[in-house]
Amino acid sequence: MSDTPVRTGHGRHTAILTRMVARRRDEEHRAATPLELFFDLCFVVAVSQAGARLVHAVAEGDPAHGVTGYLFVFFAIWWAWVNFTWFASAYDCDDVPYRLATLVQIAGVLVLAAGIPRAFDGDYTLAVAGYLIMRVALTGQWLRAARGERGPARRAALQYAAGLMVVQAGWVVLLLLPDAAWWWGFVPLVVADLAVPAVAERTHPTPWHPHHIAERYGLFTIIVLGESILAASTAVRAALDEHTALGELLPIAAGGLVIVFCAFWIYFASPTHEYLAGVRRPLWWGYGHYVIFGSAAAIGAGIEVAVEQATHHAHISTLAASFAVTAPTALFMITVWLVHTRHFKHGAAQHLVLPAGAVLVLATTFAGRWAVPLASLAAALTVATGLYLTTQNSRAPHHTTTG
Repeated sequence: MSDTPVRTGHGRHTAILTRMVARRRDEEHRAATPLELFFDLCFVVAVSQAGARLVHAVAEGDPAHGVTGYLFVFFAIWWAWVNFTWFASAYDCDDVPYRLATLVQIAGVLVLAAGIPRAFDGDYTLAVAGYLIMRVALTGQWLRAARGERGPARRAALQYAAGLMVVQAGWVVLLLLPDAAWWWGFVPLVVADLAVPAVAERTHPTPWHPHHIAERYGLFTIIVLGESILAASTAVRAALDEHTALGELLPIAAGGLVIVFCAFWIYFASPTHEYLAGVRRPLWWGYGHYVIFGSAAAIGAGIEVAVEQATHHAHISTLAASFAVTAPTALFMITVWLVHTRHFKHGAAQHLVLPAGAVLVLATTFAGRWAVPLASLAAALTVATGLYLTTQNSRAPHHTTTG
């Protein structure tokens, strides 16, 4: 077994087995690997299932149940992805055991996706089983990292592994208790899950790579936004198959596309890696993406609900269907501003662009059948205002944003 990790790519073969040690935080030309991209694509299935069930619940006039179930299952999706991503940024050695462990995690993702419909109906067994499969594989990865490390790095890896095992035991116990216990145990276990990195890294932060992490989060943002476009296009196609008037659907479809594109523009307006390079423990930045990812995926669900309502397949009002689009859009804008774009703003005007844009998007909720196209205009106006203010700001052009 070699003393250093073996990298792959550009004609080099994957190592059979190598010692897993931390990669350098300042490693040059660090980028997402094909395995990481493949791993992300497997999450499309889970995100799609969560969005579909959210659409069904909202369209049937039960938004409270739909949103609650969506928040539950999306936490499992998001947190499993987050843990894999940050571990890979620090310890990806891309040898055979690493790839096989990733395969196990992918299998867990698919089991989780298969269990999402049942989870919305109150049966969390299959979803938790998929979650546990992913976490067991990750625990093995941390134990392997501990074997290859020394000193504080070894202790941090062991604390990660121990924390994962304790919390996963808690999920199993919760699953065995009566259904009523789920409402009391879910939040404490979520808090415990989120606390594992904070505890494990309190004395020795893992050497994640700022540019790599920024790229990975950006790629997953593209995936969830792409899922929004897919959901909307599927709804429009189904409506057209039933010979619904194009005039009812075109404003929603066009407005939805503009909203998703503006969301893309707003997210990628800031050089996130520059902010991360100056932060040792960006826990809140990482945690805030639960809302960013969740709201981005929910935009597509909202567009699909709006299509179903316009074609008389949803048992809700036009106002409720409009809110299903404007609420996640506004939430996305506000959260992106809070999480990272505010660090690159200069002056009150730039700071107010996204919050004011979010309020304007919400105001379009009351525009009836024109709510979605008007929300898209509000989002486009937000982007345009950000661009204008950027051109007027000459103090730090490399730190300005366009959203």
